[in-house]
Amino acid sequence: MTVLKAQLGDITELNVNAIVNAANESLLGGGGVDGAIHRAAGPGLLSECRALNGCTTGQAKITQGYKLPANHVIHTVGPVWHGGNCGEAELLASCYQESLKLAARYQVKTIAFPCISTGIYGYPANQAVEVAIRSVKDFLNDQPHQMDEVIFCCFSENDYQIYLSALTT
Repeated sequence: MTVLKAQLGDITELNVNAIVNAANESLLGGGGVDGAIHRAAGPGLLSECRALNGCTTGQAKITQGYKLPANHVIHTVGPVWHGGNCGEAELLASCYQESLKLAARYQVKTIAFPCISTGIYGYPANQAVEVAIRSVKDFLNDQPHQMDEVIFCCFSENDYQIYLSALTT
């Protein structure tokens, strides 16, 4: 059975098979977790991302981890929040599902997700957490590939507390 847990900290420091990057459509780095991952991984990540020709919202692409403890970085583009009536929940769920599909294809046993779309993209954290947990549980219930651990890595105490509460109910 897969362990789902929340963890407070820096996703770039986690020793897991793959970390997920809340990327922008260019995949060429940006602010927040995206910029932190690119800085920690080093220039090799940017070079590989250039060859991927971007990524559309709700989709995911995979690269090596370079200087990160993680072997892989799975880049996914979350939706910008427009009030909740523009397909944001479906696109966010797709980010988790597509990331997990890639993880399964690459035999990832341990994966860490950031809080996708809750930063500059403005997705309300409480709603994003519900989508994240439901999407991961649905994927794991439907797939023969078994992961050992899925970590929801939170940079802020507030997000961490929301995940802790959601995972214990």
